[in-house]
Amino acid sequence: MIWNQHIETMDREEMRTLQGERLQNMVERIYNNVPFYRHKLQDQGIEPGDITSIDHLHHLPFTTKQDLRDNYPFSLFAVPQDQVVRLHASSGTTGKPTVVGYTQRDIETWSEVVARSLTMAGVTRSDIIQVAYGYGLFTGGLGLHYGAEHLGASVIPISGGNTQKQLQLMQDFGSTVIACTPSYAAFLGEAIRHEQIDPRQIKLKAGIFGAEPWTEEMRQEIQELLGIKAFDIYGLSEIIGPGVSMECPAQQGMHIFEDHFIPEIINPDTGEILPYGQLGELVFTPVSKEALPLLRYRTRDLTRLHAEPCDCGRTLVRMEKCVGRSDDMLIIRGVNVFPSQVESVLLEMNETTPHYQLIVNREHNLDTLEIQVEVHDQFFSDEIADLEALQQRILHNIQSTLGISARVKLVEPRSIERSAGKAQRVIDNRNL
Repeated sequence: MIWNQHIETMDREEMRTLQGERLQNMVERIYNNVPFYRHKLQDQGIEPGDITSIDHLHHLPFTTKQDLRDNYPFSLFAVPQDQVVRLHASSGTTGKPTVVGYTQRDIETWSEVVARSLTMAGVTRSDIIQVAYGYGLFTGGLGLHYGAEHLGASVIPISGGNTQKQLQLMQDFGSTVIACTPSYAAFLGEAIRHEQIDPRQIKLKAGIFGAEPWTEEMRQEIQELLGIKAFDIYGLSEIIGPGVSMECPAQQGMHIFEDHFIPEIINPDTGEILPYGQLGELVFTPVSKEALPLLRYRTRDLTRLHAEPCDCGRTLVRMEKCVGRSDDMLIIRGVNVFPSQVESVLLEMNETTPHYQLIVNREHNLDTLEIQVEVHDQFFSDEIADLEALQQRILHNIQSTLGISARVKLVEPRSIERSAGKAQRVIDNRNL
């Protein structure tokens, strides 16, 4: 099944023409409405009339996450505030989140690309989709929700967690599709076995999983546990949220909805554009976005692009699963975590040193984060109550900054290994 036959099977030259027209329009809008971009383009001697086709994309400057931080909260918006109908945010490297905005048309575009994504997974208006992504500032829950409603499916907006209720509604309501992080899907599968629920009571046929890295081995495990076909969905808040790209039944990569999101692969060190098939950093230009049209946004995700037509009949460019990142960001239970966030908390406290380690594991298919923190000599006492109070204070401050739960372990001064080079801040044992 294909949701939008014309766009998803469009001839390559016709797609390039469409992209060029939308790029021209976007450059004119940001030049006229976003001082940050106007100054940036002027610095490079570029005026809107200079951009007449998709071939001119590489002349335009990149946008980074730091640019969003520097323009917090709304200075990159290209429309007046009264046209912004939705605000979402994701965690950044400091206490301030990365803010994204949507016009009504942006919401409609988002719903459209998620409807395309769900259709790739075989979802129809006859299905009941249980959305177990988090609702709120995180884009996962509402993104899948609106797309499923646009498709015409029945939506159970249960959000994340509350596993017993998840299993109850899955049985009572006859959910046929589950949408959540892959680690939570595996956890639900194990819970079904642990509760000895009759598999005949579970009607699931497909799962839409994203927001965190996962392996092919985990895909097989989820499919076995839940008796479904597991599909990978990709997105990021800065571009639109979930629905930037999606796997089809052929599962030969994720199709990018490039009528809205023009992809590039670059050398992360030099910015040089790399050809199809080469590994590099993924860059997106969301040419149809109205509220926050970012120019050549550097995702920091490392992957490859492929342009050959897919067995499913779609001609949309495909991206492989991301194999890592060109920065130090971790994705833990769907939340972006930077080591520098932890460092900023510790530097505000007198009792701790700026030496720490983040240890990430996967226990029972759920990510865990332990933060080992060095305590200054004068505060490392034999009084258990004092250390416990300090531990709780650090835990509270870190959880307020990261937005997720973590374990804090206090360690003795100088016990974390020092390095003459780059300090090893992260030990990730998940084998992703």
